[in-house]
Amino acid sequence: MLSQILIKRFIKDYLKTESPEVRERYGLLSGIVGIIANVFLFAAKLIMGISINSIAFIGDAFNNLTDAFSSVAVMLGFRLASKPADEKHPFGHGRIEYITGLIVSFIVILVGYELIKSSVSRIINPVPVTFSWPAFLLVILAILVKTWLFFFNKTLSQKIDSKTLLATAYDSLGDTIATGCIGLSQVASLVTTFPLDGYVGLLVSGVILYSGFSLTKETISPLLGQAPEQELIMKISQKIRSYKIVRGIHELVIHSYGPNQYMASIHVEVSADEDIMKVHEQIDLIEQQVAKELGILLTIHMDPLNLDSKEVADAMDKVQNVLQDFPEVLSFHDFRIVGKGKHENLVFDVVIKNGVTEEQIEELHLGINQKLKEKCPGYRCIITFDQHDLLANENNK
Repeated sequence: MLSQILIKRFIKDYLKTESPEVRERYGLLSGIVGIIANVFLFAAKLIMGISINSIAFIGDAFNNLTDAFSSVAVMLGFRLASKPADEKHPFGHGRIEYITGLIVSFIVILVGYELIKSSVSRIINPVPVTFSWPAFLLVILAILVKTWLFFFNKTLSQKIDSKTLLATAYDSLGDTIATGCIGLSQVASLVTTFPLDGYVGLLVSGVILYSGFSLTKETISPLLGQAPEQELIMKISQKIRSYKIVRGIHELVIHSYGPNQYMASIHVEVSADEDIMKVHEQIDLIEQQVAKELGILLTIHMDPLNLDSKEVADAMDKVQNVLQDFPEVLSFHDFRIVGKGKHENLVFDVVIKNGVTEEQIEELHLGINQKLKEKCPGYRCIITFDQHDLLANENNK
């Protein structure tokens, strides 16, 4: 409830989440709330940790301080990511948001590492921890604040589909677990004199490190070029297939330049008998409408098909039967017969599964050619192999 109130109160046009300016406001809100909450928790835990001589408390305090710096990084990252395209960056600056998430992850890992060193030192040179009601109540308050921050940032991340804010949310969840462990050590000090403080510090650092490495994995994936969401692929496919002129589609490639910033290319099959000028007009129309409705800069390559030739149809059937014997093959496209008489070639592209090596491709090439010579002795095959078609599984259905 409070999250929704803050969103409506402080984010202008909060429903227009596709807008870079609105995304920036979401990041700004997350950053300001995070700074206020974490600076307060840092000061309170540091004072309490010094007063009760608890390394776990002090370590957790500095973890909150780094969270405040992370919130500053989030604000700066969203600010830079919202900058429009320029001469050096023609597709905008949206990927800075991913870099920001990576910085947050590294800060979390650094805190975990430093806390491990402090905890090992406390185990070697133990100092007894005494139970304190003010300290225990502060633990309860910190758990409540961090739990709320987790749900707050998770809500923001879902609103704008942000990996950075999701990383920030799970950082808060890790802090909740870490602070809970400190509370347990406080309670344990009532029934045992065993110096749990250093061991709990190790447990807290383990939670922090796990959170940091998990966040790194989440945020580095889009920077490396992860596969787009299947939902986006289906939206593009369904939109293009809805036009009567389209007989088939393949070789869809999507590049992300930040959240909701995509450039794509695709091959569209059309009848070779259609008027070329009308086809061109339709292709332009499809590109414009996809850009308008899905917010994607789309480039379409037109592939004319000879759909009325019995020779082509028979040859396609034979090729399809042969390819069914090779489990590495997902689909084929761009089929055509080139040449005449003794110099006729079957030319087509074969989409294969990811992970097939160059050596395996050579063996696959030889195997397909050998079987096709038996089925189609009058033709020579020219095959191109492709592992990057996002529509491969759909076209194979």
